[in-house]
Amino acid sequence: MTTPIEQFGEYYQRNRTIHPAAYTPGYKTSVLRSNQKALITLPNSLSEITGPQFSPDELGPLDNDLILNYAKDGMPNGERILVHGFVRDENNKPVPNALIEVWQANASGRYRHKNDRYFLAPIDPNFGGCGRVLSDKNGYYFFRTVRPGPYPWGNNTNEWRAAHIHFSIQASGFAQRLISQMYFQGDPLISTCPIVRSLTNEEAVRGLIAQMDKNSFAAMDSMAYRFDIVVRGSRATLFENYIQGAK
Repeated sequence: MTTPIEQFGEYYQRNRTIHPAAYTPGYKTSVLRSNQKALITLPNSLSEITGPQFSPDELGPLDNDLILNYAKDGMPNGERILVHGFVRDENNKPVPNALIEVWQANASGRYRHKNDRYFLAPIDPNFGGCGRVLSDKNGYYFFRTVRPGPYPWGNNTNEWRAAHIHFSIQASGFAQRLISQMYFQGDPLISTCPIVRSLTNEEAVRGLIAQMDKNSFAAMDSMAYRFDIVVRGSRATLFENYIQGAK
């Protein structure tokens, strides 16, 4: 029997051209949070290549339904939407059983969080703003929610964040962990957002924008957006002309 490290090999090094720089002065809070010294690259260890493993039994029946999973005495306010797509690695292989966790502001642009200071926007009593889902054997996932509203933020005078949903993806190994945000096709605030503009690779920016998917609309109920996710791929390990994991 092969061990996980024999089966998968190391993950590829991150492509720094498609990730934002840690130090991005235009995004003011990155100045204090960023590393000031060069990063050290270490080979993957067994703990980074393996696990964690998730099971559908660990999730609740409404975890992927943000419309219902916090509702108490009515439905949340806002435009109902479906978000769906595939989780794949850099080799275009599906990633099954990936845990996708999401959190977002409500339709008025306010988070259910004690530090949210956008007091002009009301808290929705029937919307919690977070959920989770596992990808299936083909890497497919979907969840239902309301479209989040934009909100003002203090990066500079009168700046607004584009509508977005936060994503955390935990795939087959710890080294595949990805934290990202999803934006919506056609939102004019995307082009002026310093967080988005911290990406210098325009293809990477396009990869953060979910496309409207009219063929997946729920009739008389919800519009749909397609958002595919790519996590780090792994390479086969060659040793004495033997591919690790082969029979």
